[in-house]
Amino acid sequence: MDWPIYLALLWVTIQRLLELRLARRNLAWALERGAREYGREHYPLFFLLHIGWMLGWFFEGLARGGLAPAWGFWLAVFILAQFLRYWAITSLGPYWNTRILVIPGAKRVRTGPYRFLRHPNYLAVGLELLALPLGFGAWVTALVATLLNAGLLLGIRIPIEERALREAALPHSAAKEASPRLSAAKEASQSDHPETYGPGR
Repeated sequence: MDWPIYLALLWVTIQRLLELRLARRNLAWALERGAREYGREHYPLFFLLHIGWMLGWFFEGLARGGLAPAWGFWLAVFILAQFLRYWAITSLGPYWNTRILVIPGAKRVRTGPYRFLRHPNYLAVGLELLALPLGFGAWVTALVATLLNAGLLLGIRIPIEERALREAALPHSAAKEASPRLSAAKEASQSDHPETYGPGR
């Protein structure tokens, strides 16, 4: 039964395209308010990660025969990740983005998941990168994408965000993350996504 994997690919493709459109609109809004972008040079790495992730679980999933035995559990994790990610996006409003942007004088975002978590968008994207491939038995893609995403976040993106915040003399929760968080807060992609999802998740 292959139709679920085609449906999943369609869903994720439409989702990513809509998020890129939103990110471009929010970028224009932020630049009008004097935002400065940081880490532009590493942005394509998240884009490539998410494209590779999508192609990886699609073809690996087809090769392994479609749905995994525990697909219901991984579907639940994926849905939870979607809920968390869009809760973060709606909480940030126009400050959400897939890029690292700091707006001078921006206020801190303390609503939604940011009341409880430091990087909710990154957490959501990480769960997404893991859960969707495993739902189709694509464990190689899940493992590789999770490790690469963690390396990019911990080794590149988060350190750049911290430096941007220090240079802007803003409190930590006033920047953006994203898979991503754009901000007058702290994180926006993704992503998401890259929060990178690809971009922006």
